[in-house]
Formats: sequence, C-alpha cells, structure tokens
Amino acid sequence: MTYFLTSSPFGVGSPYLNPANHFIELLREALASPCAAVFVCADPDRHAFTDHIALDMKNALNAAGFFFSSFDILDGRNMWDANSLVKNAGLLVLAGGHVPTQNAFFQQCGLKAAMRGFDGVVIGISAGSMNCAETVYAQPEEPGEAVSPTYRRFLPGLGITKTMLLPHYQMVKDDMLDGMRLFEDITYADSFGRVFHAIPDGSYLLGREGRETIFGPCFRISGGEMRQVSREDEAYTVQNN
Repeated sequence: MTYFLTSSPFGVGSPYLNPANHFIELLREALASPCAAVFVCADPDRHAFTDHIALDMKNALNAAGFFFSSFDILDGRNMWDANSLVKNAGLLVLAGGHVPTQNAFFQQCGLKAAMRGFDGVVIGISAGSMNCAETVYAQPEEPGEAVSPTYRRFLPGLGITKTMLLPHYQMVKDDMLDGMRLFEDITYADSFGRVFHAIPDGSYLLGREGRETIFGPCFRISGGEMRQVSREDEAYTVQNN
C-alpha cells in the first residue's frame, strides 16, 4: 500500500489538484491509470454532499491525467458492500469532515478489516488522513467538545500509520474553542507522551515501503512544545518518538 495523507489535495481556492511539493508527480508514479476507485465518505447520511465532493475529487484527478474504470462512493447507502468495493479498488479516497463521525462510520462498515491486504493507493483528505492513524487524535473542533467530559479525544483508527496528523494548520493555528486557544491550551496539553504533526494545506505525508516522509511545511508537537521540522519544498522523515 502507498498512502498520501493530505491536509487538502486541492490548490487554494482551486478545483484542481495542488502540484506543490511534488504531490501530482509522486501520485503519478504510484497510481495506475485507469483503475477502480472508491470514495469513502465522512458522514454516512449526508448523501448529496458526499456525491458533490466525490465528483469534485474525480474531476480534479481527471484534470491531472488520472482516469478510472469505475468511481464508486461508499457511504450509508451501501456500507455493507465495503469489503467487495475495497477488494476491487486500486484507489481509495478518504473524505474530509468531522473526525469522530467518520471514525464511527469506518468502524460500522468494517473498513479496517476490508483494507487488510489492500495493495493500492490511499489518498486521505483532512479527517480521512487523521483517521488513518493507529490511534487517532480527534482534536476538538466543534463548540463544547473541548470541555465535554464525554468527548473522546483518542480513538482507534485504521492502523495504516502511527503518525497523528493535524491538518489545515495555516487556517486553525490561531483558533479559539470553548474559551481556550486550540493549540496552546488544548493540543499542547494533549501532546505529553505523544507526538503530533501539524501540516498546512499543500503538505502531505507519503508512506511507501515502510518509510514515511512529510513533504512541505510541518510542525512537530510533543511534550507541550512545537518546532518546525520542514519548510516548503523540503522533506522530513517522520519520527514518532
């Protein structure tokens, strides 16, 4: 399996794939074309929204020169077909959205088991990238989540990687949630004994042949501290200890 775990695969304000940090170039090396593709939703009940963003992704891939023998959607309408859809696919696209909602759907449809032995390419988008981790850090996002005693910040994921990614860093780095700073007051405190990697749009993690590399800017958060480990057009070999 080769996996591209992105913050966003699209250019800023663009319907096309972002070529920054060799993304399209490396995807072209990894992905056979044509192949069967499956777009996996973030929310199994938002059918119209899922159809719309799946089409956007298909069009962006087509525009970059990638073509498909089929481009199916996996959501609440056909969740019991997860195993057969995944087994026949060469590409899985894991949508962005609300991390816990998507995580619950992945468990409900048995996606982890369906992906056992999968030898194709995975493209993760935002929440989809986060849910690829063995242990997922569901960084609080919606009002009330940071202070809720029942909100689970750590969830079992797909186990594709041990790396816990935090996407859209350029957008959310100064956010306030429930009266606290999202990073300094919430995420830094959760990083003791753990490692998070915050990436902006245009950066992504590439995993292949047992090696993980983050292309583009990346910020490593651990022990309550952050440091920048790579910049634009640089590559960083992931270290999770």
